[in-house]
Amino acid sequence: MILPFSAGFGGFMFVIAVALQQGLRYGPVEAGLALTPMATTFFIASLMGPRLVSRYGNRVVTAGAVIQAVGIALLILTVQFSWTDLSLADLLPGIAIAGFGQGLQLPVLIRGILAEVPAERAGVGSGVMVTTQQSALALGVATLGTLFLTLAPSMGMGDAMVRTLALQLAGVVVTGLLSLRLPRVLG
Repeated sequence: MILPFSAGFGGFMFVIAVALQQGLRYGPVEAGLALTPMATTFFIASLMGPRLVSRYGNRVVTAGAVIQAVGIALLILTVQFSWTDLSLADLLPGIAIAGFGQGLQLPVLIRGILAEVPAERAGVGSGVMVTTQQSALALGVATLGTLFLTLAPSMGMGDAMVRTLALQLAGVVVTGLLSLRLPRVLG
């Protein structure tokens, strides 16, 4: 599950940076500010995670995937209908909701992965997990980035972003469905 999650995250960060800076001519600071709500809600959700997991178990990952999917769907609609006049305020709801969903998923996934590793193998286990995560981030940039940059010249950045976000949404659905196979409690 860390693979589709991380691939989607890496691809999203690359695509939105290019779309905002080249497509909408945002400066680097303005494009970075557009992602601040995602970071903020991710942080808040990750702090809430341990309490939620103690109450609801690993279904927190499923709930996080659903929330992230809602955020991405909202971004798709926002970009589809407001691309030419897109403002930071337009992006805020979708980005914030997606970030909250991600913040519910990632810490629980990492905890679950590492909880299955014997204590004497903790270094190896965390190394493999981080390597997998970083490889998936690069894979996401390569696949979603290639799709976006291939579509953008022929259909425009707005429509290319919609298509790319739709593919990421499919990855979030896969993560959510896979999370249903998790035992209620890990480790």
